[in-house]
Amino acid sequence: MYSFSTAKDLLKLCKTHDTGIADIAIRYEMEYSQRHRAETIARMRKIKNVMKDAINEGINNPRKSAFRMSGGSAPKLIKALRKKKMAMSPLALRAMAYATATGETNAAMGRIAAFPTAGGAGVVPGVMLACTEVWKMSERKLLNGLFTASAIGKIIAEGATLSAAAGGCQAEVGAAIAMATAGVTEMRGGTPKQCLNAASLGLKSYLGIVCDPLGGLVAVPCIKRNTLGAATALAASDASLAGIESFIPFDEVVMAMKNIAKIMSPKLRETALGGLAVTPTGLRIRKKIGLPPIK
Repeated sequence: MYSFSTAKDLLKLCKTHDTGIADIAIRYEMEYSQRHRAETIARMRKIKNVMKDAINEGINNPRKSAFRMSGGSAPKLIKALRKKKMAMSPLALRAMAYATATGETNAAMGRIAAFPTAGGAGVVPGVMLACTEVWKMSERKLLNGLFTASAIGKIIAEGATLSAAAGGCQAEVGAAIAMATAGVTEMRGGTPKQCLNAASLGLKSYLGIVCDPLGGLVAVPCIKRNTLGAATALAASDASLAGIESFIPFDEVVMAMKNIAKIMSPKLRETALGGLAVTPTGLRIRKKIGLPPIK
């Protein structure tokens, strides 16, 4: 009854039931999992708490990752909040710091919520928890934002992919941007149409981004793509709420992602055989890790 696979389906459900994306996502999960509303919301609250813990760990107890490719950047962004003449707003800097902290916690083998994946796990918590704190939003709004983000992730997963091995980084960080910008637009009082429009604007900006991690590890460039992805998500939300519309509907953007994934070289899909992974620095890390040389 509440099943959807496309943005068109989702908008129709929102209109039929005169409700927002978050409520449809909750009803879908209740129907799919056979759980009551209270239990469904409680499960999302647990995910939110894991996100918060991962951020705190990355900021307050920074640790270097294996081969020392990441760790310690999140506290630097928090310190930047006290500096004058920073180009980004305090909100954007906080979102970037939180996104970075999540990625650094993951790279140091800490606990995170893969939302939607480990490689793209920083954007959603970075954006949503920063907005909740800075704008003093309620937990209810935050959870609604996370449910909205989940609905967007479901559409991408079923219409294209959430796997970098299958679609490049557009499928992980790109998808996370779409999810975060839709979720935060919901939190800001945006309509379902504005949420999906924001998702279109955000995802379009990361179409074609390859997955080229050094040594095949989720550290470089993954973490900093999440960092800058958080700023992109906020920008897309602002643009949508300002009335800027995506000429391409969200379902068609997802279709384009799938098409790009099909024609993307396997060397640029999480194999560490192309892009940044085969730069001199990338090859040095590859040798240090003990991976065989590339012919």
